[in-house]
Amino acid sequence: MAWIWRYEDADGQPVDGPSETFPNQGDAESWLGQQWRDLAATGATSVVLLEDDREEYRMSLLS
Repeated sequence: MAWIWRYEDADGQPVDGPSETFPNQGDAESWLGQQWRDLAATGATSVVLLEDDREEYRMSLLS
């Protein structure tokens, strides 16, 4: 199973971002904790954590 982040803009449309793949949810969340400011600076306003094709949860990057 692979964990990835999908990046979205304010309208919920996909935006480009790093195509990192993680072996588990904890690693994916730790990475996001270090990268969220850079992602927000490039236009992502929310992220969606996916396990393969299943959506785990959605989260805002706005403060």
